[in-house]
Amino acid sequence: MKKLLFVITAALLSASASAQSTFEGFYGQVATGYESNQFGNTSSRDTAGGIWNSGSQNANGVPLVLGLSYNYSVAPKWLVGLGIDYSALSQETSIYNSTRAPEILSESELQTSNRFNIFVTPGYEIDKDKLVYLKAGYSMVDVKQTNPNYYTSNTPGIGNNTVSYVSGDSQSKTVGGFVVGLGYKQMITSGFYGFAEANYMNYSKPSFSATTTAQYTTNTSPSLSIYQALVGIGYKF
Repeated sequence: MKKLLFVITAALLSASASAQSTFEGFYGQVATGYESNQFGNTSSRDTAGGIWNSGSQNANGVPLVLGLSYNYSVAPKWLVGLGIDYSALSQETSIYNSTRAPEILSESELQTSNRFNIFVTPGYEIDKDKLVYLKAGYSMVDVKQTNPNYYTSNTPGIGNNTVSYVSGDSQSKTVGGFVVGLGYKQMITSGFYGFAEANYMNYSKPSFSATTTAQYTTNTSPSLSIYQALVGIGYKF
């Protein structure tokens, strides 16, 4: 009887060990790649009801994303992860102008920084070394607008008239939104793995205002969406 119990116990422990996923556990990872921060509706409306047109603006660049996560096995070949990541590098648009002919708002800029994502990642094991997963969660990011340095009016019959904005004035707002994505992980050796992800993020609109030294005010509420492709390495503890 004791021998039978020993055999059954050993078999159960062996089955439990073999059933545990290679991908179950705690992770730390780092990634880079390419991302496009796309600002829409960057045109400004002034206190007199005029619209200053500037079109859409892009802040494209190379990100640096640091992440932590934990994967739980919920069924054979199926896992659910909970994670957080942080984008350590800011992305800036080029300096742009807005126009309301014959006037020009000069030298504005938009920037994103300090982006955090909190997410879940349901995943499926293709085999013991390969995992595909979805990503969905909450995202927040700081958006900064550097206000125009000045605006110039070239009114017929009057000529050029340049009015300065408050020197160095800029504003920063934190906005929230969502992140969705698709990823793939490949175990390499001794806990190390490589991965690739494609992500999309979309946010609520921040509101900015800028006032000249002559008390002339413009207001802007740009939309923001981000497309991101990442490759990276990580370690499972």
